[in-house]
Amino acid sequence: MVAVRRAARPSRRGVLRAGGGAALAAVAGTAVSGCGAGTDDGVAADGTVTVEMWHGQADTAKKVLEGLVADFERAHPKIRVKLGGGVLSDVMLQKVTAALAAGSYPDIAYIFGSDLARVARSPQVVDLTDMVGSGPVPWKNYWAASRDAVTLNGRVRAAPAVLDSLAVVCNRKLFREAGLALPEAGWTWEDFVSSARTLTESGRGRFGTGWPGTGDEDTVWRLWPLIWDLGGDVVDDSGKGIGFADTGARALEVVSDLARDESVYVDPKPGSEQMYQVFQSGRMGMVVTGPWQLPDIETAGIDYHVAPLPSFSGRPVTISGPDTWTVFDNGEARSEAARTFLTWLARPEQDVRWDIEAGSLPLSRRTEALPQWQDKVARTEGLAVFTTALETARVRPVHPAYPEVSQALGQAIVAVLLGRSTPEKALRACADEANAALLIPR
Repeated sequence: MVAVRRAARPSRRGVLRAGGGAALAAVAGTAVSGCGAGTDDGVAADGTVTVEMWHGQADTAKKVLEGLVADFERAHPKIRVKLGGGVLSDVMLQKVTAALAAGSYPDIAYIFGSDLARVARSPQVVDLTDMVGSGPVPWKNYWAASRDAVTLNGRVRAAPAVLDSLAVVCNRKLFREAGLALPEAGWTWEDFVSSARTLTESGRGRFGTGWPGTGDEDTVWRLWPLIWDLGGDVVDDSGKGIGFADTGARALEVVSDLARDESVYVDPKPGSEQMYQVFQSGRMGMVVTGPWQLPDIETAGIDYHVAPLPSFSGRPVTISGPDTWTVFDNGEARSEAARTFLTWLARPEQDVRWDIEAGSLPLSRRTEALPQWQDKVARTEGLAVFTTALETARVRPVHPAYPEVSQALGQAIVAVLLGRSTPEKALRACADEANAALLIPR
C-alpha cells in the first residue's frame, strides 16, 4: 500500500476461507431479522442514528478511519458511526456469515471483493445502485476496476473501499551488478524469465523473483494477467466452465520456466511475508507486488524501480483487487445513515486522505487529479506506474463459484512451482475440479 501495509491483510488478496461460503449459502435464502431488530433500531430519542461498522482494519488504517469518522460525525451530528467487529479483514467473512445466520449483523462490513458474490446472495445486503448513481462523484468517473468489483448482474452490491494494481518492483543494485537494463513498459514474460535467471545466484542466496506457494488467493491472482493477456478468462461465456482451458497451460509455462531455472523463491507461508523479507534484504531481483509494499521497501533502504507487468502480446494488462464496504439492512433509518456515510467517505477530499494515509490507489479520477495525490505521486518512486496501470486493470468476476475456481488453480500453480507436475497435467486437474464447481446450481 502507499502508506503502511495493513496488518489486517496477511496477503493483499486475503486467504481463501474454507467453509465460509457453504455456511453463507445456508442462510442466503432465509430472511432474518436485523441487528437488534425489535429491540434497538439504532435511532435515539433525539433522532440520532447509530451505524455499526465492522471495519477489519488495524494499526495505521484503523487510526485513519477513526479520524475520518470523527470528521464525519462533526459534520453530521445526527449520525454516529460505531467502529467495531473485533476481527481483522482476513476473517471477516466467517464473522459476517455467522452474524447473518444469527440475525445480528452490522450495518457496514469490510468484505473482500473475491467474497462479495457469496455475501450478496443474502437478502440482507442492500442494493447501492441508486446511491452510486446519484452520488457527488459520477459513477463513470470511478476506475473501471472499482465499478466492476462491486457490480453483480448489473446491480451495485457494495461500495468500493480499497483499490490497487500489480506491477514489478526491481532492485536497481542487483540489476546493475548483473549487467541488466531495468525493464520498462513493453517488456515480455520471456524477458522476465530471462532476467530472473540472470539475477539468480544460488551460491549467494539470491533469487531472481518470488511467488507465494501456499495455493491461496495470493498465489492465484498473480496468474490471471497472463491468462487474460493470452485471451483467456476466469469463466467462459456459458458460465458453466473455465475460460482458460487453452491459455492456462501457456501461462503456467512461465511458472514452470522459473521453477526449472531455480530462479524463484517459493514462499511456503500465507501472507507472502517471507518473500517480501527476501526482497527487502537485497536477495531478490524482482517482486510482483502492489503499492502497499512500497513503504516497507523504502524503509529497508532498497534502491528500487517499478515497471509495469510484462506481457505476451505487447498490450499492457494487470489485475486490480478492489475490496468493498458492504451494507446490510437493519431498517431504513440505519441503511440510509450507512449510505450517507459511505457517500461522504467516497468524496475525493476524504478518499485522498484514505489513499495517502492508509494505503489505497484513488477510487476515482477526480481523486487522482487532486493536488494532494499528485504531490504524493511526485514524492513516491514508482507510484505513478501503479496508478497508470489502472487504465488497463481487470478484476476477477463477481461469481459465487470463484473461490472453488481459485482453489483449483492455486493447487495447479503450486504443483508446477514445486516441480510436481507439468503445466498441461496441472491444468487438466484444475479444469476437472473447477468445471465441476461451476456446474453446481447457486
